[in-house]
Amino acid sequence: MELDDFNAADAATAAALVGVWAAIPAWIDGVVGGRPYPSVDALAAEAAELAQAWTRDDLDIALAHHPRIGGKVEGSGAEAAASRSEQSSMADATDDVAARLAAGNIAYEERFGRVFLIRAAGRSPEEMLAELERRLGNPDAAEAIEAAGQLAEIAVLRLRSAITPSAADPTSARMPS
Repeated sequence: MELDDFNAADAATAAALVGVWAAIPAWIDGVVGGRPYPSVDALAAEAAELAQAWTRDDLDIALAHHPRIGGKVEGSGAEAAASRSEQSSMADATDDVAARLAAGNIAYEERFGRVFLIRAAGRSPEEMLAELERRLGNPDAAEAIEAAGQLAEIAVLRLRSAITPSAADPTSARMPS
């Protein structure tokens, strides 16, 4: 969707799109309420700034239906499609790495009460496994902050994949995803 179309969309349409980036109601309202944005960069900056206010409750809401890293992504909606694309490197995981990720996911969920979240885009299965194993040692409060930061990175990447500069404003650069 072009930025001009996003800026002009009715609130429900814009909120449905923003909800794919991160399913946090107050954040969605803030991003949608900040329209119109002069550039994709301004939209991404505002989304990232608003994400800094995310709480542990916001994180838990957003992750309630989030797929496990390395698990089969169910569904046919935009969020499922984004997750499948972001985790595409898992197709290259060795059996050992996949098994260790599966076991690590269970240990993480038992320890922290939510799925392990990491920006998978641009990371190898081995890198995600190393991060999972490292983060299992985090104190609870530190891990909640780290997980929220990962969710914010995912949200901004999804935003930049979904919103393109308007034809009338080619000065807004797109970041590679």
